[in-house]
Amino acid sequence: MDKLILLKDILGIYYRSSDEYIFTCPFCDHHKKKLSVNLKKNKFKCWVCDTHGNSLLYLFKRYGSVQQLTEWKKLNNITDFSEVDDRLEHLFDAPEETTLPRLNLPKEFISLTNNNLPLSSAAAKSYLNKRQINKKDILYWKIGYCSKGQYAGRIIIPSFDMKGNVNYFIARAYDGNWKKYFNPEVPKSKIIFNELYVDFAKPITIVEGAFDAIVSGENSVPVLGSTLSENSRLFQKIIQNNSIIYMALDPDATQKTNSIVEKLLRYGIETYIIDVSGFKDVGEMTREQFKERKSSAKQVNDSLSLLINNIKF
Repeated sequence: MDKLILLKDILGIYYRSSDEYIFTCPFCDHHKKKLSVNLKKNKFKCWVCDTHGNSLLYLFKRYGSVQQLTEWKKLNNITDFSEVDDRLEHLFDAPEETTLPRLNLPKEFISLTNNNLPLSSAAAKSYLNKRQINKKDILYWKIGYCSKGQYAGRIIIPSFDMKGNVNYFIARAYDGNWKKYFNPEVPKSKIIFNELYVDFAKPITIVEGAFDAIVSGENSVPVLGSTLSENSRLFQKIIQNNSIIYMALDPDATQKTNSIVEKLLRYGIETYIIDVSGFKDVGEMTREQFKERKSSAKQVNDSLSLLINNIKF
């Protein structure tokens, strides 16, 4: 079967514009055809809602039937994993995790989203400004600080669970304290940082820390030093939703990146690696630099040989 015929089966009627085919966008369902699909480059983009991707496989995973997805893989010589179903079955056999104790922000927490801030906020705002964190970032991430108490001299970046409750927070020193981070002791495998704002139906960027996530933008999730075990809440949500993943861990964490990618590929997750070389971490990059690197991210070939040979990316 022709690739274009398969696309038409899931997206409907189209018209051609040069090398691209224009369909109705299934993501925003705009009344005009705004989803541009390039078969040669294997890319798609909606010019209204800006949903885009570097693999048309995502469209078939999201909107196609099992038969259509299988046919698309055959046409594109995409290896399928016969063992994935068995792995999924065992993955979700694990017992339900116990509910985490309720976590509160420090009582001295002052939100930087407020209009009338005390003079003590000057140092905190100066630190954020040096890290190119603007008012929009502060509003989106609900950033605040503490000038007194146990967390004095620290920027506070809260995390919220699906119910809107605080499940974690980052406490980063801005006053030169020798201990950069003083975060609460919470089992990281049981939380997803800012799960409230994560859309698992869209591509997700995995980064190391919260400041990296601010640079990489919305739908970015920091692993906070964890190795993303198969029993972790984040890993299971990714598998359940068949999310597309972009990996952007620190350059010196190659082994950790390989380990996570290997686990994702075992479950047939479409995975890309963003080149962060030349920087200490994503947080050191500008938004423009990260966006450019992400646009040229390389998809990891989902073949068992890559996993067995543990190829370095």
